[in-house]
Amino acid sequence: MKDLTRLIRTAVWLAFFGALYQELRKPPAERTWHGKVAGVVPYDFRVPTIAALREAYWAPDRDVIFTEKVVGVGWAVNLPVAARKLSATLAQYARSRRDDRSGQSGQSGHSGQSGRSGPPPA
Repeated sequence: MKDLTRLIRTAVWLAFFGALYQELRKPPAERTWHGKVAGVVPYDFRVPTIAALREAYWAPDRDVIFTEKVVGVGWAVNLPVAARKLSATLAQYARSRRDDRSGQSGQSGHSGQSGRSGPPPA
């Protein structure tokens, strides 16, 4: 687990410095301070607005969990959508567990062997 944490931390720092390098390579008049590192990881170093923060972190009408981060490097989590999807997943898991339990208790009463396995007695 420690190695995974170290790997993620290194990837974040590489993306951060990659974004800075990408912007500083441009002439000052062409620097936008937002874009994507290697065409994949979004970055934005501009001062965020309230509307941009709301759009990134609180957009219940959109169906995406991960949005482009408002400030910094990486993605933001659309909290209401993440909560809704997590709730649906947990409810589905609880239903399947309940169905499994009721299916197992119903099967043991029908076999006539009171839970024993193997060939029937002679």
